[in-house]
Amino acid sequence: MKSISPLSLVHQKGKFGDHEDVEEKNLLRITEIKDVSIFQIVKFKNSKIENKIEVDNLPLPSSLKSSSNSNTRILWLGPNNWLVVSSILDLMITEKKKFDDQDFAITDLSYSRTIIELEGKQTDEVLKKGCPLNINEFKKGDCANSVYNGITITIDFISDDPKKVRIFGLRSFGESLYHSITDASLEFGYMGN
Repeated sequence: MKSISPLSLVHQKGKFGDHEDVEEKNLLRITEIKDVSIFQIVKFKNSKIENKIEVDNLPLPSSLKSSSNSNTRILWLGPNNWLVVSSILDLMITEKKKFDDQDFAITDLSYSRTIIELEGKQTDEVLKKGCPLNINEFKKGDCANSVYNGITITIDFISDDPKKVRIFGLRSFGESLYHSITDASLEFGYMGN
């Protein structure tokens, strides 16, 4: 079975918006992140296990933080709740052995999420157009749950220089989220990758 990316019918490559007098290096870049493993780890309330467990040699991060290596990012979603995103497609299968079913629930979300990566100097301005968070307070390694134009999202702050974030939304809202972000990016000019 071949997987179809959530944005396969709408994501376009090329330059869009007010890009005529903007150097290519100064354009926003919008990329769909696909072909990754995504799973959620939830620790049950009655669990006595300490959060010393690692996934792909990464600790489970604390409140509003992420941890990462070259293959994997782990985002804190809420108390005892983490989202793992990895280019290692069988990571959930190999790592699941570390988790006791009496203490943790592991759920594969690989085909239920849309991931849009936004990179460039105007990234914060695009986020501010649809997200009520005080974006200026967030730095590399932070993450937060919020909304973007009424669509529930998770934002992963990947880098400060260049400014880069990943925006996660439910697959069913993926096209609407994409159109909201690209529309907010038009005034700055953007490149679809």
